[in-house]
Amino acid sequence: MRTTSLRKGENAPLLPAPVLLSVAVQGPATDVSALLLGAGGKVRGDQDLVFYNHPAQDGVSVAGSLVTADLGRVPAGVDRVAVVVSVDPGQPGGVFTRAPVLTVTQPGSTELTYTAPDFSSGETVVVLAELYRRDGGWKVRAVGQGYASGLAGLAADYGVDVEPPAPDPVPAQRTRAPGAVVDLAKVERVAPALAAPARQASRALAERGVGQRRAAVYLLLDHDWHMEELYESFAVQAFAERVLALSANLDDDGTVPVLFSSGDQPFLEDIRLDNYRGRIDQLHTQVDWGWGNVAAAMRHAVGHYRESGARDPAFMVTQVGDEPWDKAEVRSLLRNTASLGVFWLFVGFGRGKLAFYKNLNAATGAQFPNVAFYDASRNPGAVPDERFYAGLVEGFATWMRG
Repeated sequence: MRTTSLRKGENAPLLPAPVLLSVAVQGPATDVSALLLGAGGKVRGDQDLVFYNHPAQDGVSVAGSLVTADLGRVPAGVDRVAVVVSVDPGQPGGVFTRAPVLTVTQPGSTELTYTAPDFSSGETVVVLAELYRRDGGWKVRAVGQGYASGLAGLAADYGVDVEPPAPDPVPAQRTRAPGAVVDLAKVERVAPALAAPARQASRALAERGVGQRRAAVYLLLDHDWHMEELYESFAVQAFAERVLALSANLDDDGTVPVLFSSGDQPFLEDIRLDNYRGRIDQLHTQVDWGWGNVAAAMRHAVGHYRESGARDPAFMVTQVGDEPWDKAEVRSLLRNTASLGVFWLFVGFGRGKLAFYKNLNAATGAQFPNVAFYDASRNPGAVPDERFYAGLVEGFATWMRG
């Protein structure tokens, strides 16, 4: 039998006949289920969740890791069927790290396979694919949407009535010993040119009540082609130096992991107190100009943070010069990392549009409590230290005090 591999977002036509969707998982024990969705993307009622305790509904059935959809029997009121795999709730702490593999078969048709990108944000539920009506027939689309909020988060998105989920755990926070002060002697000794901005960052943190808090600081940099002028003018280098000075107040190792977002494979290195001069210029020349895949860089940063075993929360300073191409994936990452002790600060400077980041929490009631935006202007180097660090830490401090 011929086999075709689908990539995330791709679709393929289906025959008007029963289709088998088989799920294979490496790692935790899992449950497979299906959701029957109306034209509005919601279930018609709780009976539209098909799983081991309700294994069949309107032509869709679930048996172990296999979903069968008899497309000719699916009623007209069902517009889509979502195929879902979730970590067995009997495995506390179980999460997906390797993506599940989906195989789609129909008699007399090409076999389709789909493996989503690996997950790194504590996902416990994944929507692998969806069957959907199109032009009088049916198609299958590769989805790969992960949820760290569990089945409750999935059910809320699709309209299934479930018990409210338990509150998210409070982000990990660690306080220095009572009376301890930030020791900037290392900065004075190793990187004296950064001592003044480090002291200003210290004041900004103290004024907002988080002067004694710890955090692992990360720096994500946009490496889209439209940023070329800002790299060549050393504006990005100067920005990175100021972030490094801030990190000296939150993490005493004097090192900030740096990720350049360019395509599907972000470039990871670091900037340190003992190597910061010209470091960004040295590193970015090793990275091709790309299309600034910020979601891929975000996933990579979260994976690095989780693998590090850090006990302190993460402060992800994410420089953006334009809107993300995959807004839904960015929103999903923000939502799924809210319970992981990860705070995202999007710092806008560059020539592109930034409305997406500015408006993430513009609606009444913040949608993403672990997110803030700071517009550093087109020339952040011209912003005085006092104003720069106030903008950099305001949202982070509010989140840490929450």
